[in-house]
Amino acid sequence: MSTEVKTNSDRTLKWSGTSLLLILAGCLGIAIFAFDWFTGRISDLRFTLSLPFWVCAVAAALVGYWVVPLLRSLKAGQFIREDGPQAHLKKAGTPTMGGIFFIPVGVLGAIAWSGFHPSAIALSILTVGYGAIGWLDDWQILRRRSNKGISPRMKLMLQTGLGVLFSLWLMATQPAELTQVALPFGLSLPLGLLFWPLAVGVLVSESNALNLTDGLDGLAGGTGAIALLGLAVIVAPTSPEVATFCACMSGSCLGFLVHNRNPATVFMGDTGSMALGGAVTGAALVTNTLWALLLVGGIFFVETLSVMAQVSYYKATKGPDGVGKRLLKMAPLHHHLELSGWSELRVVGTFYLIGGVLALVSFGLGYL
Repeated sequence: MSTEVKTNSDRTLKWSGTSLLLILAGCLGIAIFAFDWFTGRISDLRFTLSLPFWVCAVAAALVGYWVVPLLRSLKAGQFIREDGPQAHLKKAGTPTMGGIFFIPVGVLGAIAWSGFHPSAIALSILTVGYGAIGWLDDWQILRRRSNKGISPRMKLMLQTGLGVLFSLWLMATQPAELTQVALPFGLSLPLGLLFWPLAVGVLVSESNALNLTDGLDGLAGGTGAIALLGLAVIVAPTSPEVATFCACMSGSCLGFLVHNRNPATVFMGDTGSMALGGAVTGAALVTNTLWALLLVGGIFFVETLSVMAQVSYYKATKGPDGVGKRLLKMAPLHHHLELSGWSELRVVGTFYLIGGVLALVSFGLGYL
């Protein structure tokens, strides 16, 4: 391929990625403004969700213009799986650990905008805690110059330990409310003490689910922004401080996409993906809206199921030679679609659309 043709191809790809980002930003901006307008929040800066959303989006984007070159100068480049889609090999060396700049923007914005509310502070600590576990994994990958970070057992222990600590805080502050899982239409599922193992399990699984989703340029950041904003409007009437937290984190994700849109100049790494998993799950637990998390985070759930199905099918079909069959061309699902001929932008755009529909459905159920 000649240099001129390659340059034109890169420009086309960058414009397509920018267009997708602008569409996402427009849809999210219109949605949150409409919610503020129709609920009367637009007239009170203390409760509006639009302002913290856009402030954090702009702040994260601006901070990124300083941090991304810094990461590049530190040679914090991503190592790409050799058994993954071959088109991804050209991404090797792209700076990772982008979570170190957009996660702090979101949590600091949430703490300040909520007036240092205890719930916002607790959620911010949980988010940063899961981000720290992810950072440790990213750092080990860079230090060893391989695609393997800390051991799965160590990661699980750290995730579980942090989940237990957060659950203990919940138990101390909301012991009566959190013994049953709230459902739409005023229904509930009584669980008693079983609620707490469920809470820890969901925290661990969701942080890993976001990590699995973070495989294409803009995928985890965009679907994370949609899920967080969807959850924000659902919990706003009963928990405005949690809604503010979600709006700030959603806006911060959008600001990150300025640098992570296709073709990405930085990846969020485990630092960002695990932090986002902790943020969205923590918000759902504090407000007892796990049902909404299942819907707004439907993309993450399906991505995780695709990996579980792939592994289970492979083990179940092992022959005498120890080799099994594959249910998908490659897991998670977004890689299967890529290897089936879909472009990255098509996969990401489709997942954005599905995530938006799921958020609308959960919003409708939440207000019935």
